[in-house]
Amino acid sequence: MRVVVLCGGESPEREVSLASGWSVAGALLEREHEVVLVDPAAAAPVLAGPLHPGAVIDGAAVGTEPPPLSDRRRLRSRMHAALTGGPVLELLCDADLVFLALHGGWGEDGHVQALLEMAGLRFTGADSAACAAAWHKGRAQAVLDAAGLPVVERVLWRPGTGEVPEGVKRLVAAGPVVTKPVADGSSVSVHHVDSLSQLEDVAAEAGSGGAELLVEPFLPGREFTVAMVGEQLLPVVEIELTTPLFDYAAKYQPGAVGEVCPARVPDDFARRLQELALRAHRALGFGPDTYARTDFRCDGDGAPMCLEVNALPGLTAASLLPCAATGAGWTYPDLIGRIMDLSTR
Repeated sequence: MRVVVLCGGESPEREVSLASGWSVAGALLEREHEVVLVDPAAAAPVLAGPLHPGAVIDGAAVGTEPPPLSDRRRLRSRMHAALTGGPVLELLCDADLVFLALHGGWGEDGHVQALLEMAGLRFTGADSAACAAAWHKGRAQAVLDAAGLPVVERVLWRPGTGEVPEGVKRLVAAGPVVTKPVADGSSVSVHHVDSLSQLEDVAAEAGSGGAELLVEPFLPGREFTVAMVGEQLLPVVEIELTTPLFDYAAKYQPGAVGEVCPARVPDDFARRLQELALRAHRALGFGPDTYARTDFRCDGDGAPMCLEVNALPGLTAASLLPCAATGAGWTYPDLIGRIMDLSTR
């Protein structure tokens, strides 16, 4: 097949997405496909290709800090232009399949999926509606809560637009909290906050009229994730942390944390996590031809709470979905092939 891999993009997860894209391209070549690797936000969007089976390619590294967003408007302008006309759109229209290795921003919130849907193009992953439902953490948690999934109390807060909401003050007074952008991934700008003075530092970082934040109680227990590819639930992965939070640096630096798959937990607990993941996927509209990954963290009593559902989870060598696939006995090219097969039924 002729496959265009879309990666990079305009989000804080840009470097992660580039690393995913190169990894996916290598797996596709190994499976005898023709590949063009495209970063629609780059000045020269075609990064490589057409590549044919047997080609040798390099990977891409992920830094310890997300790239600055000072040029996000420029990246978005390029990305919109590339996906709505010109040679990139021609490449997409000529392809048998568009493989989405984008993470965050327009690549995961439904924007890119909607453009591809309007163009009548076949692509991997969930549709625009499911991506949009999962991307906004506040709304997604409200949906999961309504569906009976265990979620923690949360308060939305936009720093710089007035007094700190009473709900936020109450959560901080009751114990440590976690603040995170309501619409970002890879634990970008996630903070562990113990006091109102620390909350002021978070507000200063966000700036006047900054991004909306989700504030929720800090959960001190173990952390797990469950991936689903099509209708198959993969083994539970435990993230063994040496820091309070599974932050950006820990996620993408080899050896920074332990990732255990299958997780060393009782069988009934593992089945419970898988059941919750399945229910979360269905509640947010993920169908049998999609894949996603649901993250959990346990409270002080060991009860798992659903944090979020990732519509386009990372596909780097250090990412959790490939780890879960290995636990299921799949090779990395097997995983990529299965994701492709879901989109070509």
